[in-house]
Amino acid sequence: MDNRFGEMETFVRAVSEGSFSAAGRALGMTPSAVSRVVSRLEDRLQTRLLVRSTRALLPTPEGEAYVAEAREILDRLSEMEARMAQGAAPRGPLRVSATVGFGAQAVLPLVPRFLEMHPGIELDLTLTDGVIDLWQERVDLAIRSGTLRDSSLKARRVARMRRVVVGSPDYLARRGVPRVPADLERHDCLRYNFRSAGWQFRDPATDARVIQPVNGSFSGSDGTILRQVCLAGKGLMWTGDIVVAEDISCGRLVEVLADWQPPELEEIHAVFAGHPHLASRIRAFVDFLSESFGRGAN
Repeated sequence: MDNRFGEMETFVRAVSEGSFSAAGRALGMTPSAVSRVVSRLEDRLQTRLLVRSTRALLPTPEGEAYVAEAREILDRLSEMEARMAQGAAPRGPLRVSATVGFGAQAVLPLVPRFLEMHPGIELDLTLTDGVIDLWQERVDLAIRSGTLRDSSLKARRVARMRRVVVGSPDYLARRGVPRVPADLERHDCLRYNFRSAGWQFRDPATDARVIQPVNGSFSGSDGTILRQVCLAGKGLMWTGDIVVAEDISCGRLVEVLADWQPPELEEIHAVFAGHPHLASRIRAFVDFLSESFGRGAN
């Protein structure tokens, strides 16, 4: 009897890793053995699943459809076996994407503890502020803020954060402390180069929302870049409090305009494919984030 689950696992790994050699190393097989499994699968299905080149493996449309179904089947199989085995630990590859600022300052410091708790999970973390397609990028879990647009995906809130304006003690000593949002017109404000809207505030006297246009001598593509420039005393930054919590507690940065911050909190979600049975390795990471950020999902 042929091992169709083994073929599925081999094909999914080949697509995920992007080469027969890498898939073989992960599965303990030779590249030629991986290639034979994929060829046997294509022969049985009577369709081409992969386009092979000297640089990479790219799935055909039929291959994309097959790998999506195969991942769901394998995840369900893993869940079933985990439920059957007493004390079975989550295991397997876990591909996670997070925004650069939140990922670098809030998620990355937690990674060592997560790996200690779940030694069977192979965590692959990518930081990007770009919009990604979970299926196309072969990502199991994305950590994002804002509204969920893809109805085929599910989201679980793992944290809440408020927006704060911060500056270094050196910068504030040289340029003064802003008391109202209009004071920002006289300050260097560090901005994202893809976001043109002003910084948002709430008038503490009238409860009215205020959008303050800002300008400055520097803009960057992600929060990590802006934070470094802010720490160097080159301007004020508008960011999530979780991203700069340690900087504030250590005195490296100082919060200003605290009375003017919007009352609503920005929600951070773990976004994943809407399978009926969520793989245990994905659930383990989502639970871990929620607990680490003070059960922000509640």
